[in-house]
Amino acid sequence: MNTIGTSTTTKPLAQQGQDMADSAAAGAQNAIRSTQRAADSALDRMSEKVDEVRSQAAPILNKVTSQAEAAARRGMDAVRDTSQQLREKAVQASDLTVAYVKDEPIKAMLIAAATGALLMGLISLMTRSRD
Repeated sequence: MNTIGTSTTTKPLAQQGQDMADSAAAGAQNAIRSTQRAADSALDRMSEKVDEVRSQAAPILNKVTSQAEAAARRGMDAVRDTSQQLREKAVQASDLTVAYVKDEPIKAMLIAAATGALLMGLISLMTRSRD
């Protein structure tokens, strides 16, 4: 056996294999670093977008809140106005009723008696249907 020839041929092959492995490891390391930089960059851009959206959303939320408050105030004002109008109409109806009773006392008494009789009739019908 020629061991000298074999060992000189094998050593460069082993060195070449080691060099290829080192080169592949360096390439993998570079790919990992590149991927990390790309991921960091993407996360930075995403963070900037989130901050941008947040800064844009704040004025919109403030505007919507202001509009909701204004609508609630308008609703309360409308309820207050309607309540006032109903009170005024009730007072007016009461005044008209008093005036009618003063002007037409006999008619008013007959209307009151008829209304009372009608209510008594309805009440007696309702109590009979329960028995």
